[in-house]
Amino acid sequence: MELRTAEAERSAEAERTAEAERTAEELRAADVERAVEQALALVGRQAQAAHLPPDRSDETGGSARPDGSARPNGPARPARPAGSARPARPAPPAAPGETSGANGARSGAPVPPGRPPTAPLTSTPAHRARATPWSEARALAERLGRVAPRAAHRLPLDRSLGHVLAEAVVALTDLPSFDTSAMDGWVVAGPGPWNVRDGEGLLAGRGTAEPLPDGEAVRIATGARIPVDATAVIRSEHARTDVAKGMLHGTREVVPGQDIRPRGQECRSGDLLLPVGTLVTPPVLGLAAAAGYDALVAVPRPRVDVLVLGDELLTGGLPHDGLIRDALGPMLGPWLRSLGAEVTGTRRLGDDADALREALTTSDADLILTTGGTAAGPVDHVHPVLAGTGAELLVDGVAVRPGHPMLLARLTDGGPYLVGLPGNPLAAVSGLLTLAEPLLRGIAGRLPQDAYRAPVREAVQGHPHDTRLVPVVHHTDSVVALHYNGPAMLRGIAAADGLAVVPPGGVRSGTEVEILDLPWASATPWTEGCFT
Repeated sequence: MELRTAEAERSAEAERTAEAERTAEELRAADVERAVEQALALVGRQAQAAHLPPDRSDETGGSARPDGSARPNGPARPARPAGSARPARPAPPAAPGETSGANGARSGAPVPPGRPPTAPLTSTPAHRARATPWSEARALAERLGRVAPRAAHRLPLDRSLGHVLAEAVVALTDLPSFDTSAMDGWVVAGPGPWNVRDGEGLLAGRGTAEPLPDGEAVRIATGARIPVDATAVIRSEHARTDVAKGMLHGTREVVPGQDIRPRGQECRSGDLLLPVGTLVTPPVLGLAAAAGYDALVAVPRPRVDVLVLGDELLTGGLPHDGLIRDALGPMLGPWLRSLGAEVTGTRRLGDDADALREALTTSDADLILTTGGTAAGPVDHVHPVLAGTGAELLVDGVAVRPGHPMLLARLTDGGPYLVGLPGNPLAAVSGLLTLAEPLLRGIAGRLPQDAYRAPVREAVQGHPHDTRLVPVVHHTDSVVALHYNGPAMLRGIAAADGLAVVPPGGVRSGTEVEILDLPWASATPWTEGCFT
């Protein structure tokens, strides 16, 4: 009796636990969607105020540099005890005439009619109450890109590669537009054997062929027009000619219609060939040309300015005397181009607040990318300059490692977006894939990537509270996490074909995790070799 009672209690407890987990999951999903919608209001996409409590705490306690070190004068932040999580601080309701900014702070000034509320920038500890969850930050960037206004322009085929279709490609004619021969050989009419017609035969592009009477055969080339009343094409290797009698014999059974491409086999006039959102690849260009197009209507490539910050960076030679090589400048331009962006140039501004302000306020790009300077050190100018320009801060710190102090802002008066990348190289890659990639994909009109999951071969350690992005290499049935995956390292990502999204706490061997593909994944020849 006692055993049955204990079993019943355990069963009831299990049901209560499962119900609690379901409720928590539903609340998390609702919070993510609500936060994304609120953040969109900051750029005028909705008519309500937004609340996205950000965090700019730095993994190193200071400002990350492209060499992986912290800025020496950055204020150190006490380490949080393991297992202790910062409680989220809900924003108090705004009083009449007040608005709630992206950091949850109130502003007593009323919002002018027709103008979305602006999120004031500040660097106070209250502003950094908590970082935006990784999935929420990425979803916001993707949605902002999708709702960004996009013009369209008509490009000749030789300039359309890499763009995205803004207008569907519809068949302008049947393909093929007439019956054609699929092989070199003989075109015949009726049953054999056939009398061979004299002459050079039928060639591609030589106009209309005369009708072919039953019992006759004529030479034909691939692509040539099939004569009226023809039965089939016999390949050269499947035919035998009797020169003395002028007769053609088939060495195999001849089936009516064989090796003839009928009119409209590939498409009929008016058929949809390529929908809006299709990336223009070399085969797309070929299909458009075959269908009769001379130009395509496409979305312009997003224009991106890359601003590299830091006085200690070298553009050549070996590191020396406290100076280090700029690893991000050579990497970001090609990476952005692989995402469909047009990189206007990479400018090195050093630690100059005035130069940064001038670059931001005069840019005509769709997106500005900065490297380093996103923390609160004495020469970290990104936040103060953004505050001085009245920018709207949408994401300020993401709960991801590496890359925690990344940010996303919108400059005033409908200006460009700005993604602030941390200075550590792998942390910058994390910011690129978390915020810049989905934003650019939307602005360029590219379709979202289909999320997929793969099991890890071995257990992967996680961060106690934040998501981890870990370089991996694919194998037949699993992915293998690569070594050299610290925030300052590029050795692991250089050998990777993807990044595993590892949830807080890590995963065991065999657990499926979300995978972020790298643009060159299909061309990567590496094995894990010396990287695991």
